[in-house]
Amino acid sequence: MSQQSGAPDPADDADRPDLSDLFDELEDLDDHVDSEEARTQLREAKEVATGMRSDGTFGQVIYGFDRTDAAEAALGSLLFGIPMAVEGGTNEAGAFVAQSPWLLAALAVATVAIVHSVLYVAAFQDVRVADPLLGFVPRRLAGVLAVSLGTAAVLLTSWGRLAGDDPVVALGTVLVAWVPMAIGAALGDILPGS
Repeated sequence: MSQQSGAPDPADDADRPDLSDLFDELEDLDDHVDSEEARTQLREAKEVATGMRSDGTFGQVIYGFDRTDAAEAALGSLLFGIPMAVEGGTNEAGAFVAQSPWLLAALAVATVAIVHSVLYVAAFQDVRVADPLLGFVPRRLAGVLAVSLGTAAVLLTSWGRLAGDDPVVALGTVLVAWVPMAIGAALGDILPGS
């Protein structure tokens, strides 16, 4: 059965380039641009492409990390963190992981790996790395981790949930709360699509 003329063909939508394709082309240009002026223009073109909206929350290109992203990360962190702050099990788990420096380190590494996966592997959005810190640390990853860790420490301290007499247990408690708060921060940051 043939389609009527003028009616959109769903197969054509799959072949049509989108913002992700545009970003791929702009990033390919990075390899060929030599002058600082041209790099500045290319960076501005990427920012313009980032500002363009797709048809929904998903499928957008996310580039860079600014104060709006930090605010979204803080909100997501709080949404996931408030239950952790009022739950006594957070303190019990914090005391448990504080028994071993290996558990503390493993929990911190696992949190970083989970957030990296949410941002860059799960592909909820097309998240691009812009101007990495020290040449290799993605700003979005560092920002989300820093915002969520800071939020966890401030929230638990201000609500009297940290054991003041044992800093290692307090650290363990913050790291336990950091896991869901970092996940919430990553989702809060990328799901609005900014």
